Amino acid sequence: MGKSVSLAESLAAAAITLYEAEGHAETARAGVRLAREIVPDADHAGISLVERAGDVRTVAWTDEVIRTLDAATGCGAGCAMGRPELWTSPVARIEEIAACDGHGPVLAENGLRSVLFLRLRGHQRRFSVLTLYSRKPSAFDDESVRVGRLFSAHLGIALDSVEVQEQLSEAMHTRDVIGQATGILMGRMNIDASQAFDRLVRASQKGNVKLRDIASRIVEVRTTE
Repeated sequence: MGKSVSLAESLAAAAITLYEAEGHAETARAGVRLAREIVPDADHAGISLVERAGDVRTVAWTDEVIRTLDAATGCGAGCAMGRPELWTSPVARIEEIAACDGHGPVLAENGLRSVLFLRLRGHQRRFSVLTLYSRKPSAFDDESVRVGRLFSAHLGIALDSVEVQEQLSEAMHTRDVIGQATGILMGRMNIDASQAFDRLVRASQKGNVKLRDIASRIVEVRTTE
């Protein structure tokens, strides 16, 4: 009972911390720090974005050793280390890194012995993953997986929420910029809003440039005049 209450309290506190983080980067940094604190036997943590084409980008890490190894080996703190099951399963484990092909021995030489991969979000072309490393072999048992999955659910929701907020903010900014550009064209060319917007669209299509970028250029030119 006490252990369950303690875990519930830790997850509740973690959810609040993630909610209060500002922006995707800060939320991810808080996520890896909290994962190391909450999941049993986790000594290091990282969050990576894995592309089906093979590209891996680490976006947050608890320790410089993780970032350095990711850059040196190209494994990424979640490069699946030959774990194709992460495309279809939310969890994968490596009991002994040294026994893995490829960069396994390099990671082991730096004190990393076992890994727990927890997929956060994903679709057909990419997924993000929380990767936990331990200095002990076979460190992540079923209890670690259970706690990790509970925490990763909170983290995944927090990252999704931040991404939606940032997209909405970007959409509002884009709308404002297009509105300003439309107004500038209306004044310069003595045309109505519909005609001005059509001109923006045609310029975007002709130059194969995003409508937002066309509008931004018009607004920037206006501000420098």
